[in-house]
Amino acid sequence: MFVDEARVHVRGGRGGDGAIAFLREKFRPKGGPSGGDGGKGGNVVFEASNATRTLVELSRLRKIEARNGRPGSGRNRAGKGAEDRVVRVPPGTVVKDADTEEVLWDLVKDGERAVVARGGRGGKGNQHFATPTNQAPRIAEDGRRGESRDLAVELRLIADAGLVGLPNAGKSTLLSRVSAARPKVADYPFTTREPMLGIVSSGDFTEIVIADLPGLIEGASAGAGLGHEFLRHVERTRLIVHMVDSCPIDGSDPVENVKIIRAELTRHSAELGARPEVLVANKADLPEAAEGVARLREAYNDVFTISAATGEGVKGLLAELFARLVPQD
Repeated sequence: MFVDEARVHVRGGRGGDGAIAFLREKFRPKGGPSGGDGGKGGNVVFEASNATRTLVELSRLRKIEARNGRPGSGRNRAGKGAEDRVVRVPPGTVVKDADTEEVLWDLVKDGERAVVARGGRGGKGNQHFATPTNQAPRIAEDGRRGESRDLAVELRLIADAGLVGLPNAGKSTLLSRVSAARPKVADYPFTTREPMLGIVSSGDFTEIVIADLPGLIEGASAGAGLGHEFLRHVERTRLIVHMVDSCPIDGSDPVENVKIIRAELTRHSAELGARPEVLVANKADLPEAAEGVARLREAYNDVFTISAATGEGVKGLLAELFARLVPQD
């Protein structure tokens, strides 16, 4: 199950209490106070890991607490600090304050870590409170509480290129043709219910990652349809592959359909609206596609014409994507 949002309460472990103790040994009649310090509470740590691809485990936890530090003891022995509670999240995870929506951490690379709730400091034992006038103190510090906060966590897929377009534009068919990904493909809208990544290799062993994103509809940026939930995934892509059906079954105008998607991207984010784009007219193998392709080429300067179903034009499209995304020597 693909889950890309979660809300969770995190709490660092409480520090251990300092000890009140006195050293009483033979031949050491004036041993004095010997209470050890408490151990530090454990941190709650989020770690980006390629071993996981969704936030499903995090969404099930609801509350994440680290262990408390151990209290100090006699003979100046400090309590043991608690181990950190490490939670794995996918690369591309954004951690926000649940109340203010402020972005606190953005975990992009595998192995990157964020301490989302620090453990409390251990309390000092009574050995620290001896003075010339009070050589047998019977006071010690309590351990400090760990940090506690509510977090809103969301996943933004990391891909080189993102396939966007209206439902049934052929995005899933293209991804299944050029990569080993197997998204659901059918002749009805919204077959893509969750984002899917595919790795595309070239002949010289270079690779790019392409994301198939659920179809957008007009008003998606305001919450219409399915696509609004996944617009944030496009934010991570360096290049938008805008696919348009050259002969829509509903009789709509391909040129207007391009405008609809571009407008939704801009409403979501001005930066996203200005992202580099490759415009792709799909289903060019169909006889009725000629008119739509002609209109698109008249309205826009560069239009790649392909058939994701038959493979026509796909090789040229991939060459363009690699040329734009892979640094040239």
